Amino acid sequence: MKKFLVTTLIFAATATTAHAGLKVVGRGDAMRLDPTSYPPAMKANYDIMRAKCVKCHTLERTIVAIQTGVAPISGQPFDRSATKAYGIKMLRKPDSNMSKPEVKATVDLMNYLLSEAGQ
Repeated sequence: MKKFLVTTLIFAATATTAHAGLKVVGRGDAMRLDPTSYPPAMKANYDIMRAKCVKCHTLERTIVAIQTGVAPISGQPFDRSATKAYGIKMLRKPDSNMSKPEVKATVDLMNYLLSEAGQ
């Protein structure tokens, strides 16, 4: 029994969580999502995210938040209410150059991705 418990703990400590709906390509600053399986509207929203959001930060920050359910910098929960709050924050940032429809598209995409990731 002790051997089973130790083996289980080692496996749990080294296993990575797989998110069937989130196909991630690359690592670190080059991390991005593979949107090939997304519905057409979400593919278009992803194009907006890739064009607008990376002006200020990498997609890694967003992907990690979606995968873990925790915002990497603040440590706060990253859920549907957080995506809305971040959308409002980005809309108010003068350097974001994001319109209301672009922010809505990005928030819709993040909510879709949270659903796909089981968050």
